[in-house]
Amino acid sequence: MNTRAKRLILPLGGAILATGMIGATLTSTASAQAKPTPVKSGALANGTDAKAIAGSWTPSKLKSAKSFLADSSQSGKLKASTSKASADGKAGTVAPTGAGGKTAGTSKNVNLPTNVGKVFFQVDGKPYWCSGTSIQSKYRNLVATAGHCVYDTKANKYVDNFVFIPGYYQGKAPWGIYVGSKVNLHDDFTVYEDYDYDYAFVNVFNGVKQTGEQVVDKTAYDAYKGPKFANDVEITQAEYQKKVDEKGGETADAWSKSTGSEIVLPWGTAGGQRVVKEVTKDEYDKAPAADAKVNYAKAPGKTATEIVDEVTYTKYAGPGYKKMVDSAYTITHYYVKYWVKKTTTVKYYKTVFSIKTFVDAGRLGDNVGGQGFTWNRSTKAKQFSFGYPTDAHLDGNKAYTGETMKWCYGQTAAAPAVAQYKAEEQLAIKCAFTPGATGGPFLIEYKSSKRTGYVNGVVSLTLDTDGNGRYDHITTPYFNSDTYGIYKYAANLWTGKLTSS
Repeated sequence: MNTRAKRLILPLGGAILATGMIGATLTSTASAQAKPTPVKSGALANGTDAKAIAGSWTPSKLKSAKSFLADSSQSGKLKASTSKASADGKAGTVAPTGAGGKTAGTSKNVNLPTNVGKVFFQVDGKPYWCSGTSIQSKYRNLVATAGHCVYDTKANKYVDNFVFIPGYYQGKAPWGIYVGSKVNLHDDFTVYEDYDYDYAFVNVFNGVKQTGEQVVDKTAYDAYKGPKFANDVEITQAEYQKKVDEKGGETADAWSKSTGSEIVLPWGTAGGQRVVKEVTKDEYDKAPAADAKVNYAKAPGKTATEIVDEVTYTKYAGPGYKKMVDSAYTITHYYVKYWVKKTTTVKYYKTVFSIKTFVDAGRLGDNVGGQGFTWNRSTKAKQFSFGYPTDAHLDGNKAYTGETMKWCYGQTAAAPAVAQYKAEEQLAIKCAFTPGATGGPFLIEYKSSKRTGYVNGVVSLTLDTDGNGRYDHITTPYFNSDTYGIYKYAANLWTGKLTSS
């Protein structure tokens, strides 16, 4: 593609070959670096709003979110691309870090990485999710995911309320919720919607963990931006009267509510009274005659017909009977009478205002570590991919729930060309992941005992390449020097501290 040909340069002074420390590949200060040409950066949230955004993702909301299907799948007899991805410079690596140096021990099974999880966000007010992973950075605050999980190409804007939850499991956030602060993508993705650049690096704030609930007054409740709720609690009449006397009237601290009930009695029973109510014409016609001494009878003296205008006639939806009489719009009201005993009950309440409280859980990389990063690697490499597939295959078979992490393993090869997404130079592995896995990492040299490897791609598309209704491949953009330049820029950005909501 023409846009790609213009990018065959080494940003930031060129790639650095295989380094062992993050400091060797990243600049010493965030302010010292210049933004590489392809980088498209934007703000997602500020420190003041972060706790409120994290708190808004309740367990029920997390479970109600849908996988972000837009721009993530393709089916049919897909042919191999005539354009092949290739390195545009020397290969390089940035080493991963674990959390506290802990290892998973030896096992014949694949130990799942704790720093892979779900990214949640909103589009047009609706909650969605993709997969993502913590990746090494100077300030331990970086998440890698797919570009289409951060940037809505239909509306040409960033998604709302973006958060990352490492180790997500059935609505739980074991290491906290990390709110997106800044997003960094390739300009060719945001401008041309070119999925050969469908990746994003998101800087996140320190994690947020819920610690409990705190009762506050109404002023503090109204001012609080985070999750909050009000419950009405019944109190005694004495408590009510004391508060009313103190405040000079009813307030949220003390208020009353009257409820009434009617018990139908035999006609004329002592302690009862006659009640009249409006009914439909059919109910009126079925009621006994007016002089019948029964619980329920016609009340003919109350029947009345009114003439109304056309608008009132058309909009009327009550029990009255509508009828056209000599071009006039009429509504006739019918009533019945019955004998009841009325009771009134007064109860007393106060409103208790509560807010959810949170603590700063610390930096993402300190809590779960960060995968390494690598670029300009062989297009034929064996790689793991981790993510949260959920949707059914195209034939209706639903193999995944989306609530637990899954993995695939295979050797990359050139992916089929998918013209709809301008995907011409992607790589793919054979994998039965369904949508929901998009954004999850491709990891080269993954060590199961350490749960770490090197991010060498992110899931972009889920493909059914033979048109049989079953997804059989997942794809990734090829990570080249452009990708490294964007990663390097993002890996040096500081997100600042959480501030009080």
